[in-house]
Amino acid sequence: MAEILHADKPELYVMIHFKLISRIFLPGFVVLFAGSFSFSQNSIQTAIDAFSSNAYFANASISFEAMDCATGQVLAAKNPSLALPPASTTKLFSTATAFQLLGKNYAPQTRIYLDGELTEEGVLNGNLWIRGGGDVALGSRYYNGEGREDEFMEKWVDTLVKLGIKKINGAIVADASEFGYEGAPDGWNWGDMGNYYGAGASGLPIYDNMLRYHFQVGAKSGTKTTFLGTTPVVEGLKYANYVQTGGSGDNSYIYGAPYSMDRFGTGTLGAGLGRFTVKGSLPDPELTFSQEFTRVLKAKGIEVKNPALAARNLSITSASTRYAAMKLFFTYKGKTLNSIAWWTNMKSVNLFAEEVLCWVGYGTSGNGSIDNSIARMMNYWSGKINTIGLYITDGSGLSRSNAISANHFCEMLKYMSTAKEFDAFYATLPVAGVSGTLSSVCKNQPGEGKIHAKSGTMKRIKAYAGYAETKSGKKICFSLIINNFNSSSEYAVGQMEKVFNAMVLSE
Repeated sequence: MAEILHADKPELYVMIHFKLISRIFLPGFVVLFAGSFSFSQNSIQTAIDAFSSNAYFANASISFEAMDCATGQVLAAKNPSLALPPASTTKLFSTATAFQLLGKNYAPQTRIYLDGELTEEGVLNGNLWIRGGGDVALGSRYYNGEGREDEFMEKWVDTLVKLGIKKINGAIVADASEFGYEGAPDGWNWGDMGNYYGAGASGLPIYDNMLRYHFQVGAKSGTKTTFLGTTPVVEGLKYANYVQTGGSGDNSYIYGAPYSMDRFGTGTLGAGLGRFTVKGSLPDPELTFSQEFTRVLKAKGIEVKNPALAARNLSITSASTRYAAMKLFFTYKGKTLNSIAWWTNMKSVNLFAEEVLCWVGYGTSGNGSIDNSIARMMNYWSGKINTIGLYITDGSGLSRSNAISANHFCEMLKYMSTAKEFDAFYATLPVAGVSGTLSSVCKNQPGEGKIHAKSGTMKRIKAYAGYAETKSGKKICFSLIINNFNSSSEYAVGQMEKVFNAMVLSE
């Protein structure tokens, strides 16, 4: 009789069994079941389900989650625990960690030391050391107009003169050792490291760790370009030019490993470009820093007896022992984290993100190496969010070894929403349809002005993570990552916008 009743009224069968299950299993199961049932019916879930069923994404890996910032309630999800390479959205972890551990007003310092006696006549009988603190704004194009990149060094020279130095019977020694010499994080591609966006962090960055290659491009396709030289001039650089004239625009690539002076260029530059500049990465920022400062000193009339030196090429003691025997001459304070993080997230500057990550290690322990900095970052978040399956190997997201899920992002973003430095962190995020890398996203759509997020783009990767403001005033933290889609990036973004608009229009 009971079986006939259940067959005739299946809804009664479900009700009876659900009640039995709720008595047998933990209450948390009921909450989880009910939560899944509720968000499967809302407009955000409908939008992400439609996104996931798109034929162009049939072979793609997708991770999505939308969470109420105030309550932590999951509003919609699709494979939220699937950890994927999220490209530049990784920068959110780097900047958030730095804000929390160092504070928005943290500023790196570069210190000048005298290793020798300074006579009354202004002669330094010894070396002048530059101790790096990772000030990424030194000579940066983001802070200095074209032709003004050397102004910081000129000011340093003026300070040295005021303090009595007229001649150096020794060398300039650049010391970036406290940030290590890994050169590039784990997972960076060979095709990235020689180009400007693949410049690694350094204790003494200069000119955005960028090397500009100048070419003369012919008017006829199929001919070889003429290599004219670099800015700055890097002593000992060996460049082989295979860049051809052809196609349109800049389709050239520079190859070379960190600290190697061997570089070569391939690809094409469009016919008729004339004199054209291609941006690559500096092979050895520490050595270039020393060479450039020596050049500026001489240009300002201060004699430097010996060639520029880099600490990496010297047999030196630990920093604490080394500098204890020297005289601190003066200290230069760099740009604040607040400023650097704005460029990092708003304009997605890879080098800045790598330096900010290294600040985490250096500012908390005096060791700014990549490995130590990542360990410090992971240790911080392990006590705040679920870090199972979270793998971060760099600060910028250029590494394909990174594996971060939508849930990892949402838990971190929820935590930040009530953190002491949230306002500063939030101000660094691009706004949909308005600013930064999101200026064209959701333009003239409901999401315009309502999405504050970081974007991420690499070959076959598109990702966004941040916050959405709903029409009812609710703040949602979200993350949407897709890998290996079978469409253009522009098409993928267009489909993502539907999900963003659904979040904004939700209650």
